[in-house]
Amino acid sequence: MKPRITFLGATGTVTGSRFLLETEGKKILVDCGLYQGLKTYRLRNWEPFPVPPADLSDVVLTHAHLDHCGYLPRLYAQGFRGPVRCTHATADLCAIILRDSAHLQEEDARWANKKGFSKHKPALPLYTTEDVERCLQLMQPIHYGTDCMLTDSVRLKFKDAGHILGSSFVDIKFPVGNGLRRILFSGDIGSPDRPILRDPTQVFEVDYLVLESTYGNRRHSDKQVAPQLARIISETAERRGMVIIPSFAVERTQELLFHLRALEEQQAVPVLPVYLDSPMAIEATSIFQKWKTLYDIQALMLTLDGTDIFATKNLHIIKHTEESKQLHSLRGPGIIIAGSGMLEGGRVLHHLEHRLPYPENTVLFVGYQAEGTRGRALLNGNPTIKIHGQEIPVRAHIKSIEGFSGHADWREILAWLMGFNRQPQLTFLVHGEPEASQALAAKIHDVLGWKTVIPEYLQTLSLT
Repeated sequence: MKPRITFLGATGTVTGSRFLLETEGKKILVDCGLYQGLKTYRLRNWEPFPVPPADLSDVVLTHAHLDHCGYLPRLYAQGFRGPVRCTHATADLCAIILRDSAHLQEEDARWANKKGFSKHKPALPLYTTEDVERCLQLMQPIHYGTDCMLTDSVRLKFKDAGHILGSSFVDIKFPVGNGLRRILFSGDIGSPDRPILRDPTQVFEVDYLVLESTYGNRRHSDKQVAPQLARIISETAERRGMVIIPSFAVERTQELLFHLRALEEQQAVPVLPVYLDSPMAIEATSIFQKWKTLYDIQALMLTLDGTDIFATKNLHIIKHTEESKQLHSLRGPGIIIAGSGMLEGGRVLHHLEHRLPYPENTVLFVGYQAEGTRGRALLNGNPTIKIHGQEIPVRAHIKSIEGFSGHADWREILAWLMGFNRQPQLTFLVHGEPEASQALAAKIHDVLGWKTVIPEYLQTLSLT
């Protein structure tokens, strides 16, 4: 059978990244992501996997975000027992992210059963903590740049994607006829010149490219992040309000703390109590400190001076649920950073229940909000938002800073593509809403003249 690729996710949406590469008798699943957002997509998480999981030889992860790794425990529960290949930092982050995901699902199911607002009797989690612990035993991490032979003739290599700690481009070389072909899975491409992490590695030549298109129709604001953050915090502090920041625990939270510390040092914002109310973000920050060797040179130099780049002057670490509940009665000004980033679950929902109805407060988004999420609904100006079965009035200020995005925008993607020595045979555009993928396809055609394909769900294509 000729090598082929099947698109099991991230088609027409920015979540659920799952790509099946079949070559040399192997079935290699690149990324094993959870669907989030619209119900029609989320229901796919509950359907039987399109390929018998026991038939998969390997899972390869680009990075540790839920939309790229969050389905792994469910895959294990359905029979997958092969190795999971990723970088060391990705393995460390997956452990905390998947444990947190299982915990949230178990808690949400328990809450739904207690309050009776689920249509399912009883409500069940997609997977359990036990599923997570078992699938984590399958992790076989390797370092960037190391050749990992999946067969005698199929080579896997990871290259730094600059998106989050440990994120990778997945470079797979495989035989076709008497020659060799290379396919590169971009995962998520980082935006260059961001703090803490290195810029994405430049790739020079591949035969096939599976390319994300999240920001295929958008440009990041040319405005600097720090002044916007300073203005929003200062304005909310003048109203004696709280700034609630729904933040992804990995990368975004660490970048926020990095900027807040710097703004305090520059006296650009008042020194406020900062409550980090996310056990996962707390653990993720410790993993960032473990893998300092992956920082860019500027962050490394700060650490050599003895600076804790994630410590503001009045930082409070909130580990336990009871401590989190006590924050509901606090008066502002202050800052609460809590997960989840798209308001899909977690402690931030309880904070929003208590803070959204009051105009002195601000909800500040610092990440992409997928279609169908509560975050997108707030950004769209919905007058109420449904949380735990109740409609909560929205009177707080709703703000967004796009410059925090960990994704390259269309200009940055094109600049990266222009570094290639030659044109790939095909570039598959995935991990984007339809308008974004179509816009990026047009730009790649107009600027580079490359042939692109926007695959459909479950579409299979031969690699010749």
